[in-house]
Amino acid sequence: MYFTDRGIEELVTRRGEEEVSLAWLGDQLQAFVDEFPDFEVPVERLATWLARGGTGDDDDDDED
Repeated sequence: MYFTDRGIEELVTRRGEEEVSLAWLGDQLQAFVDEFPDFEVPVERLATWLARGGTGDDDDDDED
């Protein structure tokens, strides 16, 4: 079990019945990065992965 599995399981247990919009999720991710800027890169990678439908398509990566 990965350490993150516990957090994911807690999320599903506590809020699994809720419906949220992608705009709400985007706002939550931005608020998280504002509070914890060290997590900017992982959150950006997750958001990009979700935006691309969970594919490994890296066409836009490493253009910085």
